[in-house]
Amino acid sequence: MPKNNTVDVLLVGAGVMSATLGTLLTQLDPSLQILMVERLAHVAHESSHSLNNAGTGHAGYCELNYTPLLADGTVAIDKALQINAAFEVSLQFWSYLVEQNILPSPEKFINAVFHQSLVWGETDVAFLRLRFEKLSAHHLFEEMEYSEDAAVLREWMPLVMSQREAGQVVAATQVKHGTDVDFGMLTRKLVKALKHTDNFELKLSHQIDTLKQTADGHWQVRMTDKQTQSTHTVHARCVFLGAGGGALPLLQKSKLPEARGYGGFPVSGQWLICKNPEVVKRHHSKVYGKAPTGAPPMSVPHLDARIIDGEPALLFGPFASITSKFLKQGSVLDLFGSLKGNNLKAMLAVGLNNVDLMRYLVGEALNSHSQRVAALRNFYPDAHADDWELASAGQRVQIIKQCDVKGGKLELGTEIVAAQDGSLAALLGASPGASTSVQAMLEVLLRCFPERMASREWQAKLKQMIPSYGESLDENVALLHEVRERTLRVLKLTEK
Repeated sequence: MPKNNTVDVLLVGAGVMSATLGTLLTQLDPSLQILMVERLAHVAHESSHSLNNAGTGHAGYCELNYTPLLADGTVAIDKALQINAAFEVSLQFWSYLVEQNILPSPEKFINAVFHQSLVWGETDVAFLRLRFEKLSAHHLFEEMEYSEDAAVLREWMPLVMSQREAGQVVAATQVKHGTDVDFGMLTRKLVKALKHTDNFELKLSHQIDTLKQTADGHWQVRMTDKQTQSTHTVHARCVFLGAGGGALPLLQKSKLPEARGYGGFPVSGQWLICKNPEVVKRHHSKVYGKAPTGAPPMSVPHLDARIIDGEPALLFGPFASITSKFLKQGSVLDLFGSLKGNNLKAMLAVGLNNVDLMRYLVGEALNSHSQRVAALRNFYPDAHADDWELASAGQRVQIIKQCDVKGGKLELGTEIVAAQDGSLAALLGASPGASTSVQAMLEVLLRCFPERMASREWQAKLKQMIPSYGESLDENVALLHEVRERTLRVLKLTEK
């Protein structure tokens, strides 16, 4: 710990967001004193853990919930374009870190996996056709393929098409340069690199008790060492709350006026996992379908080829469940402790306006193994129950905000809440989360270090790390082609 217990930046939570922010700051100014504090005894054991994170490398290629069908019969693609461009920013930064030997050989944390969407039935096939036509017309998605031909689909996804009912109306899209990202491994590698720098310190098994802003605008943060039960205080010029579901309670402790009105809706999940090598070797893609009516965004069903800690596996799900915990290793009192006078109306309104969602979550929690396998058979008709076992997925806390019309609303995605003076920022929300971590942390830097972000030195370094920084990949076709060629090559994501 630096002299007088004062640091420039306090990172709360040892997940991918804090690791990314710490890495960016260390690259931009190695002299900054940075302290990372984690309540658990390990790095990346909550939302960033492999089984707790969807791991897709969300790029909008296959996630149908990012392209909703509108009332006028058109498909909205703005969200997919935004997420795709943001993921390209992550790929650029990771490529730079690999080139600088800050990250190891890329296959340790990222691998090429086809991203596919599959639907069945005339209505959903018509939707997927419209989606393909609109997305593939944009340069970000120009390599997307589409087919309704069962013979073609058997080549794309043999396990999924095997034993499928003859004559079933099906359609699929495919992008070959999709990814599988082990965000747990990525986070651990980033933190390992940070620990080798001069001005970074990691404190595990430390719980934040209080945050209080002092007269000079800095933060006085009291924490407890969970192993020794000793307490000590740190003074931080800037605080980032990147603690996943734990960020909202900590933000509330700060008593920032910007935090008023925010609430959280926790959703847990479960996976069916198969490690049978005879099954695993037959499926090499991520196949996403459409979510059931009333399902939360995180419950879009998908059959995923994954590499977790170097071991291939297939995951299906996630199956959502109702919970009151904000963290997987949290407390059943988390939700109730987050109820405040300034968010109670919004929280109650969301509950009253989402009865169907509550009913769906309860139903999912009560499903038997055979019922979950039956859902799996929509994607893998020949699935055998004995090949699959149930495992807990991650905990997600969707944002609840005040709304003039309904009193409160659930928000999809992530949001940064920051103090007006830039001294504290928190990341709230869930998907697409980790995949857009670099873009999100660049926004934190803009909110917390506006003058330094505008400086010539930081601008030059940012362009070195992220060549598209300050420009729009959504609009600049040539730039997109240039950066994508580099990232696919450096990260070894080209088709083999």
